[in-house]
Amino acid sequence: MVEEAQLLYKTVDTTVDQVVRLLQENKILVLPCDTIYGLSGQYNTSLEKLCSLKQKKGQHQFIVLATLMQAHHLCKIPPVLEKHWPCALTVILENQNGEGSTAIRVPDDPFTQQILNKLGKPIYSTSVNDAGFAITSITDIIFTYKQKVQAIVIDPDRGRDTPSTLIDCTKEPYELIRCGAYDASALLS
Repeated sequence: MVEEAQLLYKTVDTTVDQVVRLLQENKILVLPCDTIYGLSGQYNTSLEKLCSLKQKKGQHQFIVLATLMQAHHLCKIPPVLEKHWPCALTVILENQNGEGSTAIRVPDDPFTQQILNKLGKPIYSTSVNDAGFAITSITDIIFTYKQKVQAIVIDPDRGRDTPSTLIDCTKEPYELIRCGAYDASALLS
């Protein structure tokens, strides 16, 4: 029998440290963020596990959540973005090493920022939604993932379920891929 996920609460002081420890152990978690709940794992070490869980082959639709400093280490960031971040804006940017691109967001959520700072590394995030349907209630999230992840962090004050706005900044002019929680019209003109 598979062990059920720990249920942690965002509002409990020890939760950040527990989440950081689990991420360091390469565990997959469900985390609340400044947009929607996401499946998350440590950057560069958990991609295969996340792909397996989301059953994605070949292409992946995972974003990277990072502090602004971590984002600068990974991607070539246009100065205009620093005037917008942190916010619910995910941006596709060229990687610093010149190979490929990354969808990255600097979240406007103190809980997530604490995790990123204590971990010292970015994390992957992908929606808890499955192809064809949205999972927005925490009860449905727990039911769906309780035997698939090591922990689920519950945000009792949750009042949002809109994904981030997604823009491709590898193109000129920038291209809007998905409308979401952030008004990015200033970047698109």
